[in-house]
Amino acid sequence: MTTVGAVTRAALRARRAALVRLAAWSAAEALPAALTGLLTARAVDAGFLAGRPAVGLLWLGLLAAAVLVGAVGTNRAYACLGDVVEPFRDDLLRRVVAGALAGATGGRVDDAAVGRLTHQVEIVRDTWAGLLTVVRGFLFAACAAIVGLFSLAAPVALLVTVPVLAGLGLFAAAVPAMIARQREYVLADERLTRVAVTAVTGHRDVSVSGAREQVTRWVGRHVDAQARVERRLAAMAVTRGLSLAVGGWLPVPVVVLATPWLVRQGLGPGAVLGALVYVVRGVQPALHTLVQGVAAGGLRFTVTLDRLLRTAVPAPGGAAPAGGARPAPPGRTALSLRGVTFRYGPHADPVLDGFDLDVPDGDHLVVVGASGIGKSTLAALIAGVLRPQAGTVEVGGTPVAGATAAELARRRVLIPQEAYVFTGSVRDNLRYLRPDLADPAIVRAAARLGLSELVDRLGGLDATLRPAGLSAGERQQVALLRAWLSPAPLVILDEATCHLDPATEARLEAAFAERPGTLVIIAHRVSSALRARRVLLLDGGHAMLDSHPGLLARSAAYRELVGYWEAGAEPVRSSPTPGRSAPLPTGSARRSSP
Repeated sequence: MTTVGAVTRAALRARRAALVRLAAWSAAEALPAALTGLLTARAVDAGFLAGRPAVGLLWLGLLAAAVLVGAVGTNRAYACLGDVVEPFRDDLLRRVVAGALAGATGGRVDDAAVGRLTHQVEIVRDTWAGLLTVVRGFLFAACAAIVGLFSLAAPVALLVTVPVLAGLGLFAAAVPAMIARQREYVLADERLTRVAVTAVTGHRDVSVSGAREQVTRWVGRHVDAQARVERRLAAMAVTRGLSLAVGGWLPVPVVVLATPWLVRQGLGPGAVLGALVYVVRGVQPALHTLVQGVAAGGLRFTVTLDRLLRTAVPAPGGAAPAGGARPAPPGRTALSLRGVTFRYGPHADPVLDGFDLDVPDGDHLVVVGASGIGKSTLAALIAGVLRPQAGTVEVGGTPVAGATAAELARRRVLIPQEAYVFTGSVRDNLRYLRPDLADPAIVRAAARLGLSELVDRLGGLDATLRPAGLSAGERQQVALLRAWLSPAPLVILDEATCHLDPATEARLEAAFAERPGTLVIIAHRVSSALRARRVLLLDGGHAMLDSHPGLLARSAAYRELVGYWEAGAEPVRSSPTPGRSAPLPTGSARRSSP
């Protein structure tokens, strides 16, 4: 839940002023909790039991005044709560919509996005407000009650504090299991949403084919699965009840049983009564509200927000250098693969087997090899589009397997051979990965890549692009300019210039090589290898990493590949020759034989 914590802290930092106002009014709201027991004790011991009812009524009058101040504090605190909650909800809506659009434009239609937008965002909004309410209520009310208890007598405060801490400890120990149950519930809800959408949109086909009963059973199984998850979630109420019994109710009999001893220590009946008031009217309700609020709303908030963030894209944030990427910190490895094995089926030969690769920050690496050897598979693994069956892939020090879509989007951008352009303005297409980018930065980047003429030919930034009206080369140039403007420090070009002439390809690759960050190119022509600092050769049973001259001198397979390229042909992967021995791996890449 690291991402949830980071997003939550960022939301709180962004609304510091509103939080300060909320804390101030919460302190006013907690005034009665701090004074109730103390003023009650004074009214009893110094007033009514002392035969001075007027003094007792005066103390109670002060308590009434404190209650009025607390009521004003409650009213103003709820007004401040909206200033914290609503901007957070708006940010989530932007993230969810952007994530759904990104998936759709990438060809991944997600029916569960409707459930996230209409249901899960509102869950997060409501539970976020509830969580803020219960946490600040517990902190201020419980602290006020404890301070009041210490103002009466330290022994009483200790008698109450020990079981309260024990109850909180029991609850904290059960929170991980509660989170797991809540996560199961959210996933079951998404699965049921997908199934329901599929069944409803296909109802005509279901009716025509006579499959109504089968579809009903199919949907029913998912309904039953969600019901089972909800029952398991409800069973966690036992733990909550135990925590409340220990922390909320146990202090009452403890204080009652200790009354003779407390009286012998010099406490009057009013002080004992005040202590019970603090427990029953302060500590107990505050603990009850915290446990119930966190168990219900807090867990739903954590799990649901985590689910939303895994399918969303980051909101527009800090600016990167215009026309370039945020460079990674010096000395870091931009890309690292360790023991990566990938196959397209359980019985298929591995495309990569035990593959190792290190790419330092700022490197310019070109990957070459015969068609079908696994170059695009390697690019997809680096980008997180594919997941290996074994081994780890790290981009910028972050494991791809555990990273959210938003985290990956900040670290790498992949341009495949078939570039994507959507119907919309030239501006929207170019700043798709940087929605906050100003027009001057786009114009400067287009000039840097030599694509100003293309932008003018398309009609300028306000012109509407229609994919069918563009050539394959024009689509690639639009996508390349979009990648240049991306904030990601790692750029992966998977034959992204195959529809361009060699001169244009050379100009664009040279520009990307000077862009801050790291460049990995799946080569389409031998000229890409000539411009690279390092070349990675994939050759079936092994890999070799060196410079272009180094590979020419040391690898017959590379010389053969270059010969094919210079002849205008492209070699196709052939079956490995029986008995052929693979040379030892070189450089910082290793690929073991299957």
